[in-house]
Formats: sequence, structure tokens, C-alpha cells
Amino acid sequence: VQLQAYGGGLVQAGGSLRLSCAVSGGTLSRYGMGWFRQAPGKEREFVAAINWSGGITTYADSVKGRFTISRDNAKNMVYLQMNSLKPEDTAIYFCAAAGRLSALDHEYYYWGQGTLVTVSS
Repeated sequence: VQLQAYGGGLVQAGGSLRLSCAVSGGTLSRYGMGWFRQAPGKEREFVAAINWSGGITTYADSVKGRFTISRDNAKNMVYLQMNSLKPEDTAIYFCAAAGRLSALDHEYYYWGQGTLVTVSS
């Protein structure tokens, strides 16, 4: 299974971006999907996750109410809509696939290459 994240860029604080994750080489509906991020000099952290059907989602407290994860199994795509962006959201964002809905990075066994999001103040 290959994952490719894209859609990152430079945005001003308060702005929005939508990240996309294209999944190939496997059946997306078999996997729980997640987004993680890693800021410069910091550990990778959980952002959001969605179960196989899209019916259950979970978010880190830091993004709750601002970010929305969604998926389209027919198109093999996963999305992260990010609104009200803050400078502290600046990071490389990774999409990943797991066997179930999870906020734990060690439960994810397929990872994309990451896309950089920079939020200016």
C-alpha cells in the first residue's frame, strides 16, 4: 500500500488548507486512516483519525473544532480540512493507514511521505 499526501503550503494565520492523501495498492476500506504531524525539533504527534467507514472520527484536543478528517473509499482518498490555522500548526503532515481507528502511531503500518504546512503570523 502506498500513500501520498499533498496539499500543503504557506497560509496566513486564520486561513484554511485541505490536505489530501491518495492511497494506492490496496483497498482503502480495510484501513483506519490517520493524520499525524511533526513540527521542527518536536516529536511526531497525532492529529486526527477516521474508521474504515468514516462513521467514527477522533481528534487531538489541539485541533478539535478546527480540523475535519474525512474519506472517500470509492476514490481511495482521505482528507484533512484545516480551518482557523495557527502558527503552531506549522509542521510536516503525514497520512497513515492502520488496521483500525487509532491515535497511536505505532499501530499504523503504512505511511505517506508528508506534506509541509507553514502558517505565518
